[in-house]
Amino acid sequence: MNNFIFYSPTKFIFGKDSEKKVASLAREYGATRVLLLYGGKSALQSGLLARVKRYFEEAKLDYIELGGVEPNPGDDKVYEGIEKVRDYGIDFIVAMGGGSVIDTAKAIAAGAVYDGDFWDFYCGKAEMKQALPLGTILTIAASGSEGSSSTVITKKSTMEKRGSGGDIVRPVFSILNPMLTMTLPKEQTFYGVMDMMSHILERYFSYTEDVDLTSGLCESVLASIIMNARIVLENPRDYGARANLMWAGTMAHSGILGVGRKQDWGSHSLGHELSSFYGTAHGATLAVVFPAWMRYALEHNEDITSLVELAINVWDVPFEPEDIKNTALSGIKSFLSYLKELNLPITLEEIGGKEDDIKELTDKVILRGNYIKLTREIVREIFELSLEKNRLI
Repeated sequence: MNNFIFYSPTKFIFGKDSEKKVASLAREYGATRVLLLYGGKSALQSGLLARVKRYFEEAKLDYIELGGVEPNPGDDKVYEGIEKVRDYGIDFIVAMGGGSVIDTAKAIAAGAVYDGDFWDFYCGKAEMKQALPLGTILTIAASGSEGSSSTVITKKSTMEKRGSGGDIVRPVFSILNPMLTMTLPKEQTFYGVMDMMSHILERYFSYTEDVDLTSGLCESVLASIIMNARIVLENPRDYGARANLMWAGTMAHSGILGVGRKQDWGSHSLGHELSSFYGTAHGATLAVVFPAWMRYALEHNEDITSLVELAINVWDVPFEPEDIKNTALSGIKSFLSYLKELNLPITLEEIGGKEDDIKELTDKVILRGNYIKLTREIVREIFELSLEKNRLI
């Protein structure tokens, strides 16, 4: 196990009606004038925005609104938010939504107190060292941004999707009411399931020794996600299943599952380029990329222990000591079958892609990774494994 520092200052308020505490919590953290940030019609149609405004009015806390944050959030809304924060003297941000809204709030929080262009944080020119405090009201179990230090934004002029972050933009509080996820469209729910599974898998695939505790935690959370997503598939209003998925999403990206181990994150580089190129949901692109990435690892990595253990401990594949490669392959097939069960895409064509796009996609991917150290050639091969003609099932 490697040395590590784990820091998670976020206060989590979990359960039914927990959003009623948002104004008192904001005041507790020093808020005097608040930016209420949200996405599209969901916050309006669900009544969440109206309720939150009422809570702030009853608490006599000033606020202004900013809506319209889109999936795969762009820099345009960040610039708009920074301008509002500065013009109105905002000292606290409340983000109502999923990862797109929360990531935008983090970018605004850091950018508003920075002298330069906030994009400096995303292109590696500057680090996030100061930020306004922010809180969240989570409405979709997916990105884990409500408990993480990371944020991803797309620069619309170049369609670059890049990540940044730092402990300074961890939310000071996050409100998690599973009831707010009950009316989500099925596809959004299961894109979220893939998103949280990917956050665990990026940490799970590692060569670091003596990390059996975190490996076991990863496997346990994955198994819970798999089971509870199946329950929600049958009964979207099952509170217990929704509650477990919501907390699993937070655990998946809070950092606790990855302490002491070298992580990968190459699949996220691939997925980011797909979502930027095709305008596709992040969870959908990860469903296409991750099984293909795993197939490449199976064929090219000398040590496939993580693939074998995942197959046995998560997918209940029988161990074949005389053919461990087939054990791992059976695990990948089980993963693909599960994704199809949730009606998620598993090929490039299913998200609107085609083989002719692969060269351009390959040239744009940021090369990273540890379990697989990405090169342009490896990226190309992984994208090719995601084509319909190469599908396993």
